[in-house]
Amino acid sequence: MACKSLEEVRNNIDRIDKEIIMLIAERGNFVKHASKFKKDSQDVTAPQRVEAVIQKVRQLSEEYGANPDMVEKLYRDMIANFVRIEMNEFNNNNRFV
Repeated sequence: MACKSLEEVRNNIDRIDKEIIMLIAERGNFVKHASKFKKDSQDVTAPQRVEAVIQKVRQLSEEYGANPDMVEKLYRDMIANFVRIEMNEFNNNNRFV
């Protein structure tokens, strides 16, 4: 998209940031919901699933012209935080089991 001013560029960046945050929040809600289906903490950490997601987002990065290394770092950080959230949720769900 060709912008005609810095303000237009910044407005588009702000719009995209809002969409990204909304999608992260939606992803987080699904992460919390997933904890209800996990049997143990190994299911929560799911290292093979993490690596599958990383491979998928690297491939998508290449398809869409994003930097795969940057996207991988972002996703590894995001997943690590979501795993902590999901583990807390899992522990809360299974506290009285």
